[in-house]
Amino acid sequence: MNDNFFMALALDAAWPYQGLTYPNPAVGCVIVDRNGAILAIEAHQQKGQAHAELRAISAALMHLNSELKFPQDPSDLHSFILKNHNNLLQGACVYVTLEPCSHYGSTPPCSLLLASLHVKRVCIGIKDTNREASGGIEFLKSHKINVELGIMEKECKSLVAPFRAWQNGHFGFVKIAMSLNGVMSGGQITSLYSRTHMHAIRDKLTLLAVGGNTIRTDNPRLDARLVNGKAPDVLILSNQDSFDKEAKVFSVPNRNVYIEPSWERFFSTPFAMVEAGPNLFSNLPKSIKYMLLYRSNSMKQGVGINQKDQWKMLWQGRNEDDSYGWFYRE
Repeated sequence: MNDNFFMALALDAAWPYQGLTYPNPAVGCVIVDRNGAILAIEAHQQKGQAHAELRAISAALMHLNSELKFPQDPSDLHSFILKNHNNLLQGACVYVTLEPCSHYGSTPPCSLLLASLHVKRVCIGIKDTNREASGGIEFLKSHKINVELGIMEKECKSLVAPFRAWQNGHFGFVKIAMSLNGVMSGGQITSLYSRTHMHAIRDKLTLLAVGGNTIRTDNPRLDARLVNGKAPDVLILSNQDSFDKEAKVFSVPNRNVYIEPSWERFFSTPFAMVEAGPNLFSNLPKSIKYMLLYRSNSMKQGVGINQKDQWKMLWQGRNEDDSYGWFYRE
């Protein structure tokens, strides 16, 4: 088992939270003891919660000393570890997909915590280009910690690409759901678990776009009720504005619904998603490069996928009986 093996575990831990960490990046972290045994595999899960490194450190310490009682608040957790780590992670190796932060934000700096634990090595996928958060590498090196940069660099860049895009003003992607035999129509396709995951992403969006036919045919609410989340604003892409005002999408309080033929609003918002049926998916703008695909484990009758472009899989996981994954097209 080499550095790439452990970094791959960190990547695999982070991808399920892609989009859920908005406006923060998805980050994964693995901690290995001096003998090569894995102590923790963790990821950043949501803004305001513990960063991946803090989660991994607390999990590793809990593994080594189950009597420790960790606070939940990230800042309190950071302080608690500084006082109670007892050098249990001295000589350990830490794998993290993105350079540990060096600034005080919603949590204290992860680089400070790692240096205080006297770990031996920190292996990093890519450098953080955010001026506010960068500097962790230099800080760790100044504390005599061996830092190695560029472990699975290409894969780590793919993981952080959405974060860098919305930092620059816009990240947009398409979400589709299909049956095992490729059918995309006819109501609910995937499991409750998958739909709950999608509602969690809706809760983070600044805009959700759908085709007019989806509103007329399926009459969806397009909210985030399965996670008690905030319903995103909705853009209905249509040349006609004659929609039944009793449709569910118009009944959700505290949301804006726009009916427009243009994609301009979609590309002018930081974090936007298209929920596409067969027709809209086959006519997506070429500038939409990312896709989140949910696939059920059962077959269904209906209209299937019609897409000539080649989509490359970036990551794939499972939601109970469904599979889901992130894809990219050149």
